[in-house]
Amino acid sequence: MDFSEYSRYDATGLAELVATKQVTPAELLAAARARAVAVNNKITAIVRTIPEADKQVEGELTGPFAGVPFLIKDLGQDYKGHPTSGGCRALSTLPAPEHSTIVQRWLDAGLVIFGKTNTPEFGSKGITEPELFGASRNPWDLGRTPGGSSGGSAAAVAAGIVPVAGASDGGGSIRIPAGCCGLVGLKPGRGITPMGPAAGEPMHGAAVSGTVSRTVRDTAAMLDVIAGPDATSPYLPAIPADSYASQVGRDPGKLRIGVRIPTVITPNPDPAAAAAVEAAVRVLTHLGHEVEEVSAPYDDGQLARDFLLTWFVHAAYEVDDTKRLTGAGDEGFERDTLLIAALGRATSGPDYVAAVERRHNYVRELATFFGDYDLLLTPTLAKVPPKIGEFNLPAPLAAVSDLLLRTRTARMLKYANIVDSMINDNLGWVPYTQLANLTGCPAISLPLYQTPKGLPLGVQFVAPLGGESLLIRLAAQLEATAPWADRRPTL
Repeated sequence: MDFSEYSRYDATGLAELVATKQVTPAELLAAARARAVAVNNKITAIVRTIPEADKQVEGELTGPFAGVPFLIKDLGQDYKGHPTSGGCRALSTLPAPEHSTIVQRWLDAGLVIFGKTNTPEFGSKGITEPELFGASRNPWDLGRTPGGSSGGSAAAVAAGIVPVAGASDGGGSIRIPAGCCGLVGLKPGRGITPMGPAAGEPMHGAAVSGTVSRTVRDTAAMLDVIAGPDATSPYLPAIPADSYASQVGRDPGKLRIGVRIPTVITPNPDPAAAAAVEAAVRVLTHLGHEVEEVSAPYDDGQLARDFLLTWFVHAAYEVDDTKRLTGAGDEGFERDTLLIAALGRATSGPDYVAAVERRHNYVRELATFFGDYDLLLTPTLAKVPPKIGEFNLPAPLAAVSDLLLRTRTARMLKYANIVDSMINDNLGWVPYTQLANLTGCPAISLPLYQTPKGLPLGVQFVAPLGGESLLIRLAAQLEATAPWADRRPTL
């Protein structure tokens, strides 16, 4: 099967070809690998290969996606016997002792896992530029980021290596890459998908697993595969009686949707971000939905600070735990990661607990909002995807951070302008996505807009807790009205 034929199908379509014996799993795997050989050196999407895929295609594959080639993220998605480095030098040779629950579910569904995708160290950025493997690049513009932290997966799907790939989201890491690369990116609600057994409640419940794909039906069917209780999870998910795949094509009804574009962090988003939302509003209005501008039902400046505090403390734990597991010193980590971890260690226990308690306030405030509106609509990104290297620390700030890290004066970091720089760099271009993580609500990024220069720019819908089915119904309606799956970058 050549690329022109392979790329015509989404994962559901490829599975149908296998089921009807029009193509073999081995032929699909060969097609995926051939595409990877052709483009991966340009985009650095795949960073590890999994040769066990050859044994998979030789055996009897069963499941709804039997024979479909698949890639998993090199963070939180363990494949037994292979390292899960998370973009970290210290973890780059440590083999996983067992499959993650989500990886086992993908294998049980018949997916042929043949590689792992790039991610920033510990998934700690909205870009994918780890020192370990180098920067992933956006197939739509090789000088720009595909987003992060699931940037390798998004680049692989956008480039046509696979139609869908594993991803995860602790602050936007499914939706940001989807928004950058013209893909569908659904962040399920808290506890819907498994994170274990290696993790139970990463980022205090803010992080979840999922996929990035080209089509809504793939996103829905993949959620059916991975959603459900996990013995290692502290949450018991509420899974609807009807499958997520069955929601595709169902009428979402007439919806009342609140729209928000400016934020405290980014009061003046790029005009392209506003244009993306305006394009979505036109389609929504055409479909009969009621759309109106709203103000934030929560203090989004405080929410951003609380997210960063959670991120800092989580990074401190990740660095300390990795040192314990591997015996590595500071040389096993990137400077930025050590800096973030130092900020985490400088955070007091009461300050962290206060941030967690405020998260419950955001849940209540958003629940009140959803008493009046069915969904919240925002841009996914506040600007077009940044250029590679755009967020590297300027030399003076890098020198300051090196000095503070060497002298272990972590608390001084709170008074250095490096903190403000990190806030602006890390959240200023993506101020919309953290809300869904801290509240546990589901959210989806959809590729309804392209800039005049052809760059995708996604829009985000946030739903109440348990609203995955509603998001899928609306997404499918929008996809049918303003289709995007045939838009492809030229590589």
